[in-house]
Amino acid sequence: MARRSARPAGHDDDAPVFVISVAAELAGMHAQTLRQYDRLGLVTPSRTRGGGRRYSTRDVELLREVQRLSHEGVSLVGIQRILDLENHVTALQSRVEELAGELERTQAALHASTRFFAVGPRGEAVPMRPGQRPPRTAASQALVVWRPQH
Repeated sequence: MARRSARPAGHDDDAPVFVISVAAELAGMHAQTLRQYDRLGLVTPSRTRGGGRRYSTRDVELLREVQRLSHEGVSLVGIQRILDLENHVTALQSRVEELAGELERTQAALHASTRFFAVGPRGEAVPMRPGQRPPRTAASQALVVWRPQH
């Protein structure tokens, strides 16, 4: 639905800049149709303090999408359902990206905080890097006898 087009740097697709007559002309429809779509909640423009409608570039793109679906024979109720589902999918994709980033950060923190130890020659704990082996020492000749306590 939302197409990316070449825009000047700093252009805000969500800025409400078009009055209803300009938005209708850009979308290729009558201003009364825009008013109807607003009443139905299909495309809801921003409002000025005086109550005038102001459409953004994204609103005009949405108007074109509604018009395309309407010309394909989709009812206005069907169009509303399609738009609702597309918005839901977009929100879910955003959440997936957010969770993937959080997972990546958590895994990096876990990996950075994972510590490995080995037993040194005198029985002390020696920090090691993952995959590193403790240095070999001469084999001890000591005999240890284990006696379980009853």
